Amino acid sequence: MATPHPVPDLLSPEFAEDPYPAYRALREHTPLLWHEATRSYVVSRYEDVERAFKDKAGQYTTENYDWQVEPVHGRTILQLSGREHAVRRALVAPAFRGTDLREKFLPVIERNARELIDSFRHTGTTDLVDSFATRFPVNVIADMLGLDKADHARFHGWYTSVIAFLGNLSGDPEVTAAGERTRAEFAAYLIPVIRERRAAPGDDLLSTLCAAEVDGVRMSDEDIKAFCSLLLAAGGDTTDKAIGSLIANLLAHPEQLAAVRADRSLIDRAFAETLRYSPPVQMIMRQTAEEVTVSGGTIPAGATVTCLIGSANRDGERYRDPDTFDILRDDLGADTAFSAAAGHLAFALGRHFCVGALLARAEVEAGVNQLLDAMPDLRFADGFTPRERGVFTRGYEALPVRFTPVPD
Repeated sequence: MATPHPVPDLLSPEFAEDPYPAYRALREHTPLLWHEATRSYVVSRYEDVERAFKDKAGQYTTENYDWQVEPVHGRTILQLSGREHAVRRALVAPAFRGTDLREKFLPVIERNARELIDSFRHTGTTDLVDSFATRFPVNVIADMLGLDKADHARFHGWYTSVIAFLGNLSGDPEVTAAGERTRAEFAAYLIPVIRERRAAPGDDLLSTLCAAEVDGVRMSDEDIKAFCSLLLAAGGDTTDKAIGSLIANLLAHPEQLAAVRADRSLIDRAFAETLRYSPPVQMIMRQTAEEVTVSGGTIPAGATVTCLIGSANRDGERYRDPDTFDILRDDLGADTAFSAAAGHLAFALGRHFCVGALLARAEVEAGVNQLLDAMPDLRFADGFTPRERGVFTRGYEALPVRFTPVPD
């Protein structure tokens, strides 16, 4: 293993404030780090994180999710491999791409964006995190599943608790207990709804999941509940943070904001670059199936590996001027950015590439389009300094903006 170089600890306030200088030091001096507090090996270079995600040689597994995810979600698609994973993915994936996404759910996405924006478009000022970003993806998922959006506060509380559990790198017992309570509360809420949909299906995603069948395999009530729990947490928190970061990145680069206003097809590029430059999920874990040699040393079999997405996406060996936000960069294509061939690592890669990537793209495209239409002179509120927060996931706690109200 390479000689350690002084960097702020991953669990330190200094690291949480701004991890990017620490990422750079890790890539350059300690590309393989043993982190005692999390009992994991930390990899930070693009080539090593990409290899762990693609894993064509079968050297990595997702068995870490047995303890990292199952306590709050139940057994999910993230933990599966081989045929079991392929069948489960085939059961859920059709709803998140192609005709279903375009015809059934895009109208839901556009309506939810419009309803939220209509609530503040005449005010001239708002906090885009509170009034839009934290509400929009959760409302969309609730609508897709045919759940009551009046339960938004409960959904938001649940996914916040789950994300805190997943990012509980210091092992806070109160955070652990809250996450485990969330699993029981969500099951008590959703299992009766699943049984109702089996008896009387509707035209919603939950009914679709109840009826889905591949090679004679159908999902159990527990399977569906676990997937919906994962969808709510992963689809809610990450899209929430991505929208806030995308808007903040554009506001901090007025010439790029002007380009997107003039050519809305650039929203895809702006989203892809945001996923590279300031990804909502900063790290994902894997487990080694055998001894693995990476930059800086060797990881033993059966070890937990923390893959620093936020660092890999700023690796100068992969990207030109990696610390510069540039929606027109020539080393990151928008045409593949939402597929398993993506040039960034924010959605992972390979067989565990995010199944909801195209849903996130549709939400961001619709939401940003409508926000730009409603706020032609959008700008940061006076005195506001944009600053992201977080270690496991990272984003804005608030995004106060000003704009000239647009009359009806």
